[in-house]
Amino acid sequence: MKDYITVIGAGLAGSEAAYQIAQKGIKVKLYEMKPEKFSPAHSNSNFAEIVCSNSFKSNLLTNACGLLKEELRKLNSLLIRIADETRVPAGQALAVDREKFSEKVTQNLEKHPLIEIIHKEVGKENLVLQELAKDGIVIVATGPLTSKGLAEQIQKLTGQDKLYFYDAAAPIVTKECIDFSIAFYGERYEQEKKKNETCEQWKDRIKKEEVHSYINLPMDKEQYEAFWKALVEAEVVELHDFEKKEIFEGCMPIEIMAKRGIDTLRFGPLKPVGFDDPRTGKRPYALIQLRQDDGNATMYNLVGFQTNLKFGEQKRVFSMIPGLEHSEFVKYGVMHRNTYLNSCNLLDETYCLKSQPNIYFAGQITGVEGYVESISSGMVVALNAVSAFQSHGSKREKIVFSSNTVIGALAKYVSTPNQNFQPMNANFGILPQLEGDKIKDKKERYLKIAQRSLENF
Repeated sequence: MKDYITVIGAGLAGSEAAYQIAQKGIKVKLYEMKPEKFSPAHSNSNFAEIVCSNSFKSNLLTNACGLLKEELRKLNSLLIRIADETRVPAGQALAVDREKFSEKVTQNLEKHPLIEIIHKEVGKENLVLQELAKDGIVIVATGPLTSKGLAEQIQKLTGQDKLYFYDAAAPIVTKECIDFSIAFYGERYEQEKKKNETCEQWKDRIKKEEVHSYINLPMDKEQYEAFWKALVEAEVVELHDFEKKEIFEGCMPIEIMAKRGIDTLRFGPLKPVGFDDPRTGKRPYALIQLRQDDGNATMYNLVGFQTNLKFGEQKRVFSMIPGLEHSEFVKYGVMHRNTYLNSCNLLDETYCLKSQPNIYFAGQITGVEGYVESISSGMVVALNAVSAFQSHGSKREKIVFSSNTVIGALAKYVSTPNQNFQPMNANFGILPQLEGDKIKDKKERYLKIAQRSLENF
């Protein structure tokens, strides 16, 4: 057996896996095709590059992703630690300065004495997955944008003819371009006028709370309907018929969501609930939120605005939003191909390929959807790869997490046969429900589930 473990891909899952293996005293050969080659959505040479939103979602234990992060902290996750170190204001969410985050991950891997970094594309020339796995353990963590050559090798290896679905990324604007005679800072429910509070007292309170991570742009009925009409009529980058069927519901482009009905956005990403417009003292008809995207608070992303509109159309339509009339886009939204396995038939609860137990998969290629979920799979794979490596070919001891934990529930979901298999985010629906009396209050029920998880952990 080879005296090292091979990891292919230095994204979120691959970076976590490589680090955890090296921390156990085992050599790692980490293959990363950047900067030799970039995927359509990547733009810099650092590892663990954040492509879409900069949010790792809620930190609250009453949120499944918040619980998942706490589980990973207990396992000394490198990437969650760095996310905590590079966080930017985002209320109860963990959002990061994406540049600093990727830089720190890269520095930690580059300086590790047991990690050898090889900047070459697997699937090209003589780098064949099957050969790398010969007499050794391989972890494939090439993410949702796996290169064509490697994807073809994976298809051949698994006998699978489908590896694709599609999602979209939201645009980012500069803070400087936002009109603060319209926009205001604040988080949901904290910006409503309190009982017995005068309008002037309320406005003064809001003005003092500019440390908030969200900038809010209210719309009246006329503005919203004009925006909606322009959005549904705007030109998009045309997809093939098979692509249209593959869009993941959790990353639905805003223009497709809008076409479901004139009020769909007002009950989705543009819902005004929990806010009053400081100019009127009343709840707006609709509301767009912008979330801080960097440590210096100079860039903000449009929350829920994943899009496949042509760049010129994004500029035209999104500039109709009150407060963004002079919008300056740092990055336009893009639609890109994602790659994932039919994991429910191919992988076990350790993300190991059933037909070849020396090959593991990690990250979004397995069908876990989201940053923290990808990191979680990288952790599970690393622990099991280490166990397999240390067994030296004898019967290995699998490390399977309890399904009462989010880590375990995700692994179980991915490996359980399902005719309608789709990528899955962390959520309480995949965890076993509480035994005994039913708790009606959702937050109380979720907290009890979280406490059970951490006790099991």
